[in-house]
Amino acid sequence: MDFKVVLPLLISFAITIVLCPIVIPFLKKLKLGQYIRGEGPQSHQKKSGTPTMGGIIILVSIVLTCLFYIKDYPNIIPILFVTLGYGLIGFLDDYIKIVMKRNLGLKAWQKMLGQLIVTAVFEYYIMNFTDVGTAILIPFSGGKLVDMSWMYIPMFFVVMLGTVNGSNFTDGLDGLETSVTILIATFFAVVTIIAPIGANSGINPIILAVVGSLLGFLGYNLYPAKVFMGDTGSLALGGFVASTACVLRMPLFIILVALIYLVEILSVMIQVMYFKVTGGKRIFKMAPIHHHFELCGWSETRVVTVFSIITAILCITAFWAI
Repeated sequence: MDFKVVLPLLISFAITIVLCPIVIPFLKKLKLGQYIRGEGPQSHQKKSGTPTMGGIIILVSIVLTCLFYIKDYPNIIPILFVTLGYGLIGFLDDYIKIVMKRNLGLKAWQKMLGQLIVTAVFEYYIMNFTDVGTAILIPFSGGKLVDMSWMYIPMFFVVMLGTVNGSNFTDGLDGLETSVTILIATFFAVVTIIAPIGANSGINPIILAVVGSLLGFLGYNLYPAKVFMGDTGSLALGGFVASTACVLRMPLFIILVALIYLVEILSVMIQVMYFKVTGGKRIFKMAPIHHHFELCGWSETRVVTVFSIITAILCITAFWAI
């Protein structure tokens, strides 16, 4: 493999490794510590005060790396826009919760409005200024593309919003979101390097930049975490995953590679609906589902390891499905 292919990963990794020891103490000095909800697992109360908003480090390393490539790889612009757009929404949510001491952050309608705006701008751009079109790759079809026609737009919004919020719910244990997303991003990186559908996409640098930044961040985010990424990071990463899949014409592959995201958000939806219908009963001990396993006696590291192994297996399966 040409060394230049993996250079964005190395650049982003190096930037993150340099930034973490500088930014984390700065976040701690500003007292930007994580607030732990009382209704969460009691074992998490000891995490209260751990610096959060570490997603800023991830975003800075991605942006700085992309600056080296943006001239020769203009196709990374829409993905970078979505990543930063959702990251900004997450930053505002974190800022309101941590700095302004409003525990719920942005109101639900404010967060949704921001997500709809970012998604709409992205959809308009790729429909009018790229050759992505409305055809999508069907898994296990031997590379068959199917034109979704008018159904593409509603599907597009479901994929974007579902993935982003699934990513947000996945960020609940030390290293979980980081580990799972590294594997998903690596899958897309391999697709852009050796798979026909990704060979001429021109988005490889930003994908590898994400892999590199997360690898550097993981050392500080694994249990016991020295920093959390916050909504700044989890929303940005969800936006990255969804937008990358759409640009590669692979939105259906999110069901495979990002199944953990899907299960996390579905567990919350099922729990809430069941609670309302039954007048207070619960299916899971706690949602999102990673907390259910914790309350069943699993350690955080075990949950992260199992979820990561599942994601790795699904990513390998997804590559066979191209």
